[in-house]
Amino acid sequence: MAARTGSEYLQGLRERHAEIWLGNERIRDVTVHPALRRCARSVSRLYDMQCDPALRDEMTYVSPTSGERVGLSFIQPASIADLERRSRMMARWARYSGGMLGRTPDYLNTSLAASGAAMAFFAQCDPRFGENISNYYTFVRENDLCLTHTLVNPTKNRAAGQSAEVAAQIVKETDAGMVIAGARVLATLGPLSDEIIVFPSTVRQQAEGPSPFAFAFAIPCATPGLRFICRESFDYGYTSHDAPLASRFEEMDSIVVFDNVLVPWERVFLKSDAALCNRLYAATNAVVHMMHQVAVKNIAKSEFLLGIACLVIEALGSQEFPHVQEKVAECICNLELMKACLSAGETGAKIDEWGLMCPHRPPLDAARNVFPKMYARMVEILQLLSSSSLMMIPPESALSSPVAEDIDRYLVAANLNARDRLKLFRLAWDVACSAFGGRQELYERFFFGDPFRMASALYNVYDKKPAMNQVREFLQREAEE
Repeated sequence: MAARTGSEYLQGLRERHAEIWLGNERIRDVTVHPALRRCARSVSRLYDMQCDPALRDEMTYVSPTSGERVGLSFIQPASIADLERRSRMMARWARYSGGMLGRTPDYLNTSLAASGAAMAFFAQCDPRFGENISNYYTFVRENDLCLTHTLVNPTKNRAAGQSAEVAAQIVKETDAGMVIAGARVLATLGPLSDEIIVFPSTVRQQAEGPSPFAFAFAIPCATPGLRFICRESFDYGYTSHDAPLASRFEEMDSIVVFDNVLVPWERVFLKSDAALCNRLYAATNAVVHMMHQVAVKNIAKSEFLLGIACLVIEALGSQEFPHVQEKVAECICNLELMKACLSAGETGAKIDEWGLMCPHRPPLDAARNVFPKMYARMVEILQLLSSSSLMMIPPESALSSPVAEDIDRYLVAANLNARDRLKLFRLAWDVACSAFGGRQELYERFFFGDPFRMASALYNVYDKKPAMNQVREFLQREAEE
């Protein structure tokens, strides 16, 4: 197969029959269920872009295996030009949702491409596992599968750490594979994915001897015993006028339950070795390629919020006030800082030990640490700039009611008629105040995990010696004078 069309993606979802629960209902077909179908359609639009003849060279490349055109997010970059080309492809996907789809397929595709190149890392655990990860990368690329992932263990008591009795773990090994029981959180886009990659938990502590909690594998979402338990859907069935984002981009989050799930040996990438599991992301540079995708997404999201803010002040006629300009300028700075981080990450890239062109990590690490704060602030700015206009937004149905004339007369803005004003501020509400918007803010706060752990990771990996040596040299020079 080559790059899939949107209809092929949707047909795959219809055929796989994964066990998905929303409340007390088991969802049999996610492509028609009101809580999931509209986001499924949005994801299908991304796949359609790959097959648009006008976008073919931007969205795909020739597979080294089959000679067919495959999704460009799967490329194993050999040059800075490859990274920049992948960036442009990912930017087109990100801009489609204004960055509101956080787990589009390219996020894990970049990670899998890096892991597939680092097969020697996985072979340290077992020679078979190196072959497995390389074969799996090729399989996903050639079939253009949509992946979800989970890497966090549930906890009952944060002070005590992981709760062994509920966390997913290896409970048995057979000739056919290993058996997993327990739970993981949080699989975003899980109900709309073909397969799930179960990465090592990011909070796994080093243990003496083999650990039943240390593993990495991938299985189809329809594997027997695998269940997805969804949170409440924030697509409440409103029109795209009343919920312009939630009606299109409500990517579901879910708990993943493993009820004695058999994982075939050919799908296992790491097993029992906690030390290797803890090193996986950094050692393979998978996390750096994921940061690359996230930086592109964050640029699209920053652009989107800046655009809304500018349209809001233009509509209200407040663009000449200095305090308004200062707030919008802050959004501009955020956008340009994200662009600078992406550019520095690409231009500073070097070939890594696995033979891939790897983005320069420090600027991308900086971007992922500051963006959660930036995003929350931009949402606040949108609230401050919009003020009461965020609440003066009757639903679309009112526009065809007896009070429509009143709306047209009394809700006109300085530079916008009443109906266009409602449409704009419905969008601002969906970003800044709705349940969908609240989830987006929370999601960005913890996108890569606990912000304190991320800051600590940055502190530990960043080369601080040049800065320290510069100060030492300065102090020494002072003494000599």
